[in-house]
Amino acid sequence: MGSAPSRTRPARTTPRWLRELCSIALTVVVLLVARGSLADHYVVPSGSMEPTVWVGDRIVVNKAAFGWRAPASDFWLGDVSLPERGSVVVLDPPDDGPVLLKRVVALPGDRVLVRSGQLILNGESVPVQGGPGEWVELLGKPHGIDLSAGGGPDFGPRTVPAGYLLVMGDNRGNSRDGRSFGFVKLEKLRGKAVAVYSRQGHLGWWTL
Repeated sequence: MGSAPSRTRPARTTPRWLRELCSIALTVVVLLVARGSLADHYVVPSGSMEPTVWVGDRIVVNKAAFGWRAPASDFWLGDVSLPERGSVVVLDPPDDGPVLLKRVVALPGDRVLVRSGQLILNGESVPVQGGPGEWVELLGKPHGIDLSAGGGPDFGPRTVPAGYLLVMGDNRGNSRDGRSFGFVKLEKLRGKAVAVYSRQGHLGWWTL
């Protein structure tokens, strides 16, 4: 006589609605982590960085450019990398106020002097080309600076201390920046501004 056929219990299957719910939840978590640690966007609220960026510009920010932050936290996971001179960065202000968009003009150890809106780093003037309305500063990627409202407050000479940066706006006569509030800690950095992706309702890609 043959042996009786074995009876196996049918495998349990996860309901489709539960699988879809888990997939959606996982997607949301990944997006939140990515926004907190990898990339984000920023809407320019003021004209302090004109002519480089305009009020209302929407900017892509690389939040991992200088290191890793824990999601939804100000805690850095390791050391903070130095930005390059001339980089446009998003950072927390050293005092109470909104998030800032500024240009890094001096790094730790730099001897910096600002006169009439123009930079002197380590005893050498940063080259500026053009003329009124078309000034171009050659610090990092060549970029326009606005001196139509004057150069703003003078600064220095001072040496940037270890672990700090000096940041300024490109609209030198209309920018509240490091000349007013002083040097900012590296840990205040939120990320590097990569490009403008929307300007006056038009999509594009204007690198910074």
